[in-house]
Amino acid sequence: MSKKLHLVSLGCTKNLIDSEVMLGRLQEYEIVNEGTDADVIIVNTCGFIDAAKEESIQTILNLHEERKEDSLLVMSGCLSERYKEELQKDLKEVDIFTGVGDYDRIDELIKLKQNRFSPKSYLIKNEERVITGSNYHAYIKLSEGCNQQCSFCAIPQFKGKLQSRALDSVVEEVTKLVSKGFYDFSFISQDSSSYLRDFEIKDGLIELISAIEKIEGITSARILYLYPSTLSDAVLEKIIDSKIFHNYFDMPIQHISDNLLRIMRRGSGTDVIKHQLAIMRNAPDSFVRTSIIAGHPGEREKDFEELVEFLKEFHFDRINVFAYSDEEGTKAKTMEDKIPLEVVEKRIAILNEIIEEQTIESLQKEIGKEIEIIAQGESSEHEYFVAAKKAIWAEDIDGEILINDNELEGEIEFGKSYIALIEEIAGDKLVGKIIRES
Repeated sequence: MSKKLHLVSLGCTKNLIDSEVMLGRLQEYEIVNEGTDADVIIVNTCGFIDAAKEESIQTILNLHEERKEDSLLVMSGCLSERYKEELQKDLKEVDIFTGVGDYDRIDELIKLKQNRFSPKSYLIKNEERVITGSNYHAYIKLSEGCNQQCSFCAIPQFKGKLQSRALDSVVEEVTKLVSKGFYDFSFISQDSSSYLRDFEIKDGLIELISAIEKIEGITSARILYLYPSTLSDAVLEKIIDSKIFHNYFDMPIQHISDNLLRIMRRGSGTDVIKHQLAIMRNAPDSFVRTSIIAGHPGEREKDFEELVEFLKEFHFDRINVFAYSDEEGTKAKTMEDKIPLEVVEKRIAILNEIIEEQTIESLQKEIGKEIEIIAQGESSEHEYFVAAKKAIWAEDIDGEILINDNELEGEIEFGKSYIALIEEIAGDKLVGKIIRES
């Protein structure tokens, strides 16, 4: 009888990659959907903000309540790395605690059933991954750690300085995945535009793009998490000129007020950010995504009004908004001039209205167009719909297109790209029909 494994991956897509590497090290296990059936349960945790910490702890406790008597419960990831000593004292339900540098040794750790760790190595080398959730798309991690000193972020405290993967390591991983049928890739890290700076290469993304373009079989790629102070015009021009990389620009600006950017220790001012965003928006068929923090200590009413005015003026395609929360070990936690919770909630509500309006506005621009889409599977909306995404969109985060008709002969093949005519919008989803192969 085969051993069974249940894995829960929380937080960001960088965590998902680590989870997939762990699955690659545990391929002798049968993956099951329920923790009650598993011999080994792994929760890859997130420790970035309070809500993520609470979700991680609650997930651990819920799985413990229902697990088999002789099963093994493993806590891995950022939360376990950041608070290992405290968690070992308080969470007796967990059998093994691992950090963010042990995913390539998870099989050894499970066999040992104890916490004897080798020196940390956060980077993927030649580990095998089991890609989850897609037969055509994979996330590729470029680096770990971060050299930035943002006031609100604790990542450098527990992941350390920037550690870029060697370019040939990235190329090797992508080449292997292409040989398995993957053709769409998203490249990620904490600060992707710093890639290879620890190798004394200023614009490492230019070398990355050139190398990836040479791999036969890749038709679609994008870079996530650009950082304003380390992003150059040359990198933006390289993306725009690429035949493989989409004009997809994901740059968390966090704010637009010079006062707040200085307090946040972001390293770039308003003029630089606006210049970069103008290049992005003026690129053909561009898609621009960002993230905003509301309620950071020192955010005056006029700072917030400046942010609102800019968001209304620029018209991002997608915006994520986060309420500021104190994080241990960060500069912001020690700052005075904290914003009252009721003020933060009011500001979040205002931003959410803008986000909803601009997301719908972005989607409405697609109505009547013929666009390249990728069929992903049966839609959760209804069994009669096929779920798809626009080819330029990032996996899982930019929306879902409902395909309700197919003018081609034969069944729609999941993981394949098609040309679809977008006919309408239903709620926050586009609706269209496939008219030909791409």
